[in-house]
Amino acid sequence: MKKFFLLLCAIAMIGGVSSCKQKKTEKAEPCPITLNDEQRQFVDGNNSFSLSFLKEMDDWDINGKSFVYSPLSITYVLSMVNDAAEGITSMEMQNTLGFGIVEKSKINDFCKILIDSLPMADRNIQLQIANAVFVNKNYTLKKQFLQNLNKYYSADAESLDFSSRSAASSINKWCKKQTNGLIPSIIDETNPDFVSYLLNAVYFKAEWAEPFEESDTETDTFYTADGYVMLPLMHQHNRYSYVQNQLFAAVDIPYGNGQWSMTVVLPEEGKDVSDVIDFLSKEHLAFLDTLRERSVDLKLPRFETKSSTEGYLIDIMQNMGIRYVFDKDLSDVPNMCDRNVYIGMMKQDARIMVNEEGAEAAAVTIVGIAESSCAPMPEEPVLFYANRPFVYIIREASTNAILFVGRYTGK
Repeated sequence: MKKFFLLLCAIAMIGGVSSCKQKKTEKAEPCPITLNDEQRQFVDGNNSFSLSFLKEMDDWDINGKSFVYSPLSITYVLSMVNDAAEGITSMEMQNTLGFGIVEKSKINDFCKILIDSLPMADRNIQLQIANAVFVNKNYTLKKQFLQNLNKYYSADAESLDFSSRSAASSINKWCKKQTNGLIPSIIDETNPDFVSYLLNAVYFKAEWAEPFEESDTETDTFYTADGYVMLPLMHQHNRYSYVQNQLFAAVDIPYGNGQWSMTVVLPEEGKDVSDVIDFLSKEHLAFLDTLRERSVDLKLPRFETKSSTEGYLIDIMQNMGIRYVFDKDLSDVPNMCDRNVYIGMMKQDARIMVNEEGAEAAAVTIVGIAESSCAPMPEEPVLFYANRPFVYIIREASTNAILFVGRYTGK
């Protein structure tokens, strides 16, 4: 059975941010993010990476369980590594992440804009993008690299004894703090031969613009690929942006003041989530232009999903075109320390909880750096019962930047 994959990829490119003052009302004043042309191309390119990553995960993980990941978190970690990379190593990362061959400073500027501006789109929504560098006490990182990480990624470097069990504890405490406890740990122990660990954490918590009434939630049938299970389905009748075609129906469910939303994409009968994911990997978010406000009778599961890429995230990245940085013989990353390095390990853990009030989600990505060898529908209520596997996307409205994507299968 195919799983429901949530991809939280908030790679919103922000060129200039309008000045927004929050009114003392129940909902914060929307603060849309304005972008220049190149930054919009960054957004489109990185959204393409996010949805291609969704397809890779759908193809790779065939056990039928639900999963959730954050491509944005991967983008931040690899962008930090890219700051120290050269040649083909840098080209592969920039092309795969959707930035193309541009100056590293533009990518760094872009990442800083997201850190500073995405949380301001709706000040009642909790969004934090955090980065960190933990350095083996036996190594020294280059001054310019550390300055760039601090300036553009708000990442401070902390020196640790990687041969001590306390090093992993320090890293895990950082993860727990930055994700409000959703990701309490990311590694069991540090590798004493590694030069450093680079980490990114993304944390998101938001209330629905129109919360579901808990009294309306009922245990109901959710049809899986190989049968059915009984799940709590939340229920409400409201007006939402909606579209239906031969492949899927989609509904956009807003959070807070509407700057963030979860777009739930439900395959039509005879189709499955892999068909939808294949479509999204090719057509991206073009279907959003066809959304129209409709009266919708909505049912959505209350659910929680935890995921980990333990053991295979590097394989996924290599399948997507990033190869040199993971090869100790080919990697060209000379600007991190006084020795050339490569990525020796990479992992992401992610978690999402969706209920009547809203959603809370987090992801942590870690890389271990090692020393290398050298037609109009009638206006009447439509039924949107997400009672079978579906795909969902959490995004910011003014940029369409994807924060999370997911696939839910009931398992």
